Amino acid sequence: MRATKAIIDIAAVQHNLQMIKALAPKSKIMAVLKADAYGHGILEMGRQLSDVSCLGVACLQEAIILREGGVKTDIVLLEGFFGEDEIPAIIDYGFSLVVHQNNQLDSLEKLSGDHKISVWLKIDTGMHRLGFCPEESQKALERLENMAVVDGIVIMSHLACADDAQSMMTTEQVKLFKETLTKISPQAKQYPLSMANSAAILAWPEAHFQLVRPGLLLYGVSPLLADPSHLDDGQKHGLQPVMTLVSELIALRQIKAGETVSYGANWTATVDTWIGTIGIGYGDGYPRNLPNGTPVWLNGVEVPLAGRVSMDMITVDLGAGTNASIGDRVVLWGKELPIEKVATAAATIPYELLCGITQRVPYEYWFVEND
Repeated sequence: MRATKAIIDIAAVQHNLQMIKALAPKSKIMAVLKADAYGHGILEMGRQLSDVSCLGVACLQEAIILREGGVKTDIVLLEGFFGEDEIPAIIDYGFSLVVHQNNQLDSLEKLSGDHKISVWLKIDTGMHRLGFCPEESQKALERLENMAVVDGIVIMSHLACADDAQSMMTTEQVKLFKETLTKISPQAKQYPLSMANSAAILAWPEAHFQLVRPGLLLYGVSPLLADPSHLDDGQKHGLQPVMTLVSELIALRQIKAGETVSYGANWTATVDTWIGTIGIGYGDGYPRNLPNGTPVWLNGVEVPLAGRVSMDMITVDLGAGTNASIGDRVVLWGKELPIEKVATAAATIPYELLCGITQRVPYEYWFVEND
């Protein structure tokens, strides 16, 4: 059987959750599970994170997977509802929702009966993607306060540059959030407030408020921008990577100096060397655009990618004196090789790599620590 798989370490998830609690000890926690829990498996993550205050998902479909899978924790639809036809299911399943524009308020005002929905009011403090602008927020809050259907309000915003510790935008957004709350209602600050994403949990404690919303941090990956001269990874913050993407060496080939490897012949051996072929490729979600030299972990050392990533295979330069053998374990990212390092090589972010794992990769969940 093909050895490529994603190993998901549940002990690491629980460790990271405890780290987040220590970083924001006065705040409740929303565990963000959108996009299949950042590629880690939404249902299993929902089951394992049942003791948080609530779970955050992008849409109704994700919420239903959790609820029908037996998850009883409060679930918040971070983009609210996309049409009035979703409201009956939201009510039936008991989901909470984010309200970020007037047409959603219009739909909620039409509801009658004994229905009750917990609502998160989103204020746009600079992200300019979703949310009521500060000038509209007072009216939006008043409308929610006057709705019999609304049972509980949380006021939230979202940070645009929290991953950049050098940017002043987070400070400006927090200031605007506080100023807006003071202006829109004398009792606005009495509502639970939420602003901090993963990066703000690490770098901006002034944004923690009553409820923080970790996503990437739960999975043991640093959300902070990488410094080209100093790689920042989750393990440096005391986190543990949850996903380890593994495969194995499936072939060995000795080549001579001047010979090329893989499609496009874009890698040429400068000396006689051994080429190792590994059973993973872009068909599994390993990025095709990774350049020659990208690190791959094999037998305790990092070896460089040599040649273009194929659909099902990659090739690495093992050197002239390798002791590698067919069947040797390979780590593409995870405990032995930080995903942040691979993302930097791919000129992307860890989020994209985690979310890009394809359906043909089997998942193996470790519920106890494995050696």
